[in-house]
Amino acid sequence: MDGMKLVITGASSGIGRALASHFMSKGHLVWGIARSNQAQFVADSKGKFFASRCNVADWDNMQLAADEVRTAWGQIDCLITCAGQLGEVGLAVTRVPHRWSDTVRVNLDGTYYSIRAFHEALRQAGHRGKIVCFSGGGATNGRPFFSAYGVSKAAVVRLVETLAAELEDDNVDINAVAPGAINTRLLDEVLALGPTVVGKAEHEAAIKRKASGGDSIEKTIALVEWLTTAKSDRISGRLFSAQWDNWKELSAVSTELRNGDTFKLRRVLPGGDFWQAP
Repeated sequence: MDGMKLVITGASSGIGRALASHFMSKGHLVWGIARSNQAQFVADSKGKFFASRCNVADWDNMQLAADEVRTAWGQIDCLITCAGQLGEVGLAVTRVPHRWSDTVRVNLDGTYYSIRAFHEALRQAGHRGKIVCFSGGGATNGRPFFSAYGVSKAAVVRLVETLAAELEDDNVDINAVAPGAINTRLLDEVLALGPTVVGKAEHEAAIKRKASGGDSIEKTIALVEWLTTAKSDRISGRLFSAQWDNWKELSAVSTELRNGDTFKLRRVLPGGDFWQAP
């Protein structure tokens, strides 16, 4: 799609910044939302990047940012919710409760608030609006010592599934992306916290990822870009892995993607008659 208008939360660093740079290089306009100052990025963008300073976990803040965007642009084509944090890490039963909750609020509420604030602007796009949310490590399996992060990211995936059903007739597609182990500030935080806090296995894996360069951010960017195009129309409510899923061939399973549980969070039941109720 030519000349899109995209809103990206968490655009000041990491995957959000990489996505903003990529979409601008393709001729699109990007509005970045972040807690940090993005003035230099705006100045260097030659009129392609706009910014609002905002805490996505604060609904009043989010409304003000959305009002800025709507005043300037009216409608948007795509919302990408990258804002998030590792937050409170360590043995769950010894963590500071309010910091644990704050982590969930940033990752989950921040995603929901962003969608809630920009939903109407997406509906006015004149074509299928696109929402791409970010899952993460711990969303599809247990991740010891990262309970707040994992719980919030699993909740984001279920939010995506739920909103896809609610927005089925609303001309909006919403999906989640698991980016993989990308070398960003989150990896640096894991290394800085050390094995006593994050666990020996997690810390050793982080050291290896840092040394190897981590997973391909290019694969993440390519998947997100595909999810913003008409090629993904009516594919909604799914979780895709940027590193492992053959998303380019999704058209081959289009019926399953519209009606079944493919690429969703579900229980796996044992075989035989075990599943039958007593």
